[in-house]
This record gives sequence, structure tokens and C-alpha cells, in this order.
Amino acid sequence: MALYTAEILWSRGDQDFLDNRYSRGHLWRFDGGIEVPGSSSPHVVPLPGSREDAVDPEEAFVAALSSCHMLWFLSLAARDGWKVDEYSDPAEGRMGKNNEGRLAMTRVTLRPAVTFAGAAPSREQLDALHHEAHEECFIANSVKTEVCCEPQ
Repeated sequence: MALYTAEILWSRGDQDFLDNRYSRGHLWRFDGGIEVPGSSSPHVVPLPGSREDAVDPEEAFVAALSSCHMLWFLSLAARDGWKVDEYSDPAEGRMGKNNEGRLAMTRVTLRPAVTFAGAAPSREQLDALHHEAHEECFIANSVKTEVCCEPQ
């Protein structure tokens, strides 16, 4: 069993805190020393309580799903002999009420566009690769959110 960690750091500093106007800006620290500025979404906590120049949990959720799908897709394409030159995905997540009436990320749509060197798979083969990548994605297998893939 693999163990994955992230350290989340926040400090009040000289903010009052009890007035609920404190900064939601914080730091995500990952293994290897990578640090990413984090914040609540400005859609959830209006500015200046949030930071537009930081990653919010909702964005990270969408990115994790997209990244996992891409990594599986690349692995499967290489396995099948398809040489990928570029992969891009302007993924998006929708917030809404779930079946329990709670606010949740209810749908994430991936829109991967892939460029191949030399021969490219047929539309049917491409769709099959994306389907298999979705089935293998650890993150998609871990959430209740509907994850859709609409290859471009």
C-alpha cells in the first residue's frame, strides 16, 4: 500500500480571526519540497478573504481528475503503440447540490485533445483509450462525482 501525504499550513498572524475576515490563503507542501499557494475559492469566500492567485480545493479536485486521466491515457497509448506529441485538457467542474442536498462538486467534464505523431487511432480506438483510462483512474474511482470525458 502506498502512502501519499500533503502538509497544509496556515497562520493567523495579526488577524483578528473572530470577525471571520481572516485570510483563507495558505500553503500546500508536498513531498519533494514543492509548495503551492492555496486558498478558498473566491466563489465561496469573496475577496479579499480569498486569493485569486492561489489554487483552491475545487480547482485542485478538477486538476487531480484530469491529471490522473491523462497519465493513464498516455500509458495506455504507449502500450498500444500510439505516439502522443501533445495532450491538453481544459477540464471544468460544476458545483451544485448532490443527492443528499449538500453542496458538492457534482460533475467534472474532461475535454482532452490529443495530437499524435505519425499514425493516429481511429475515433473508435481513441474513445476506447479514453474509456479505459477513465476506468483505471484512481482518482475517478475514489469519488462520487460524475466524471465525464468528451475527447476533442
